[in-house]
Amino acid sequence: MPAERVTGDFGKTLREARERRGVTLRQIANSTKLSVSQLEALERNDIARLPGGIFSRGIVRSYATEVGLDPEKAIQDFIAHFSHDEAVTAGHPTSEQNEDNEALESDRRMAGTFLWLLGVSVPIAAGVLYFSFVGRRPVAVAKPPAAEARAAESKPAEPPPVAAAAAETTPAAAPGAATDTVPPPAPPADVPAPAVAIEDRLTVGLSVKRPCWVSASVDGQRVIERLLAAGTQQTLDVKRELVLTAGDAGAIAVTLNGADAKPLGKSGEVVTTRFTTANFKDFLQSR
Repeated sequence: MPAERVTGDFGKTLREARERRGVTLRQIANSTKLSVSQLEALERNDIARLPGGIFSRGIVRSYATEVGLDPEKAIQDFIAHFSHDEAVTAGHPTSEQNEDNEALESDRRMAGTFLWLLGVSVPIAAGVLYFSFVGRRPVAVAKPPAAEARAAESKPAEPPPVAAAAAETTPAAAPGAATDTVPPPAPPADVPAPAVAIEDRLTVGLSVKRPCWVSASVDGQRVIERLLAAGTQQTLDVKRELVLTAGDAGAIAVTLNGADAKPLGKSGEVVTTRFTTANFKDFLQSR
């Protein structure tokens, strides 16, 4: 059965969907870790009692999922109903921002394709040059037996014995005479040490010390956007980047590739942090 869409009075529609499901606010609160007072405020359209921004939208998403509504459409209707309230629309990307994000992702894909083509074409070009060079080298041709016989006949006669004796009586070089010396080979040039390679993967561990709203996007994909209970452990595998938003920066401890990271911020502070495979060491605690 397809999920319903929120229409008309926003809070009333949510309440009617809940009543059709036969669930209570307490049951939704237990399954979503949200407070009953927040759920009641949402049904009354009393958005002033909600935390605002991405946190209000997260509450709408969790509620809509529990009562069988389409969570994405519910968020769109929530923003449309309360578009005059900056606390609701704060942090929601505009169409221009979406276009910028799409353009950035397109540029990344084009750069990746170019690097792949470059990596394939360089070995092919090297192979073509190598075989072209080998093909131009002269090939030695063996002389036929007749040619070897003629070459032997044309060799000059051996010198007479007198000349040989004269050669034998030639005095040897006097002791102490200068002799040519072969200079020692030059020492090999220093080979530069290879540059330190950037780690190509990043494993991020999240440990929640008290209930905290968390939003996490890994390599451009949203993987977490909900309230995490105390004691929750999350492990995220990152190839390029992680964008992490915590509603209470002091409630989360982070590890990067198994090493403890610096605190995200102060208790009660909303903080967004961007970790990449290139910069994550900047966030590690000093030894």
